[in-house]
Amino acid sequence: MSGVESHAIVVPRTARYYTLGATHGFPRELWIVCHGYGQLASRFIKQFALLDDGTRLIVAPEGLSRFYLDPIAERRQQSAPRVGATWMTREDRDAEVADYVHYLDLVASEVRHHLAGASPRIIVLGFSQGTATVSRWLAASELRAEQLVLWSGAIPPELDLAAWSSHVHGAAITLVAGESDAMVSPEAVASEAERLSAAGVGYTLQRFPGGHTIDPHALEALAASFAGA
Repeated sequence: MSGVESHAIVVPRTARYYTLGATHGFPRELWIVCHGYGQLASRFIKQFALLDDGTRLIVAPEGLSRFYLDPIAERRQQSAPRVGATWMTREDRDAEVADYVHYLDLVASEVRHHLAGASPRIIVLGFSQGTATVSRWLAASELRAEQLVLWSGAIPPELDLAAWSSHVHGAAITLVAGESDAMVSPEAVASEAERLSAAGVGYTLQRFPGGHTIDPHALEALAASFAGA
């Protein structure tokens, strides 16, 4: 009697991403921003509207798995139930990571194709769950980012930081965290900073007086620091 066997098949599917700024032309900076758990890219990208000054193109890919945020009983009473997206779960995690790495490479390639002749500075930002997403992506990708921003999150523990830092092709790393972030404690921020230092990986730490969110003042200061770099 045969047992249960697991099989996998690669299928084509539709994925979406959103943009702010001209998708053709010669932007000075290309920002690729990855949302956190339970968010949608269409809402997440609106937090970067203050950067849309004609010199930047902001691109927000959306996690490949969407789900309802509210319990079934609550959804039955709602005309438009809330929906969020996730980059992965622990179930079949290696395949999910490989899928989103390939997906993000495709998004970056498509966006840059339309910027033929332009060489914008590339800034990759991950928020919350998105920090692990962008960390794994750049570790496996040939994309060369000038700046890597890990906002309210951390580098996945399975990545060897010394090897990882060489794979991100010398991108300058910035950790950003709110001083009252309920999901990322000061101890967690200090631990991540110590982990990077112990591996000999340089970084900049930026704190702001806020919680688990993309703070507009902190974002504006961050963008200004990159423009002057």
